[in-house]
Amino acid sequence: MKISSPLFDRIRVKPSEDRRVRADAPCCDWPGCREGASHRAPKGRLREGEYWRFCLEHVREYNQSYNFFAGMSEDAVARYQKESITGHRPTWKMGVNGRKATDPDGLGGNGNGASDPFGFFRELGMGPWRPDGERATQERRMVRNAERKALHALGLETDANATDIKAKFKVLVKRHHPDANGGDRSCEDRLREIIQAYNYLKSVGYC
Repeated sequence: MKISSPLFDRIRVKPSEDRRVRADAPCCDWPGCREGASHRAPKGRLREGEYWRFCLEHVREYNQSYNFFAGMSEDAVARYQKESITGHRPTWKMGVNGRKATDPDGLGGNGNGASDPFGFFRELGMGPWRPDGERATQERRMVRNAERKALHALGLETDANATDIKAKFKVLVKRHHPDANGGDRSCEDRLREIIQAYNYLKSVGYC
């Protein structure tokens, strides 16, 4: 059969289920509403997996005023967003769990004479190449591409200090959070980029 055959115009694919609102469907949970509940909406934080049943009109009204972080302080919101990047699971810096008391550098000894042709351990601050007293100074003097990219995501220059980074982070989170934009979630990708950039700068000792 050719694709241009008029028989194709008569083909109809039956949906897997009837998507129309049924007469026996539950009523809308909105007080005083007797319309059919055709949509569901989450009940909120700490009640994951539980939903309200609303009609189309009331689910729109509910979504406009929905605030997942209601009742939380700014610090608690920032901490929750940071932990959500790793699925609220604990994390450790590279090399922390593998080190022993007799092997502080994680190099199978004291690090003396170890070969580091690509500067990997030097970049992590491990071994005798970078004394603890010089680590912060050298990191500030030699900005890596990942750090420069993270600073650019926050709209900062490479000479920004910890105070500048924290202040700018708070301003950007408030500006791009859906609650500050009437529930508009179009800025979620930008908000995620800001949080990831801030967490990276924090992990390398910028703030």
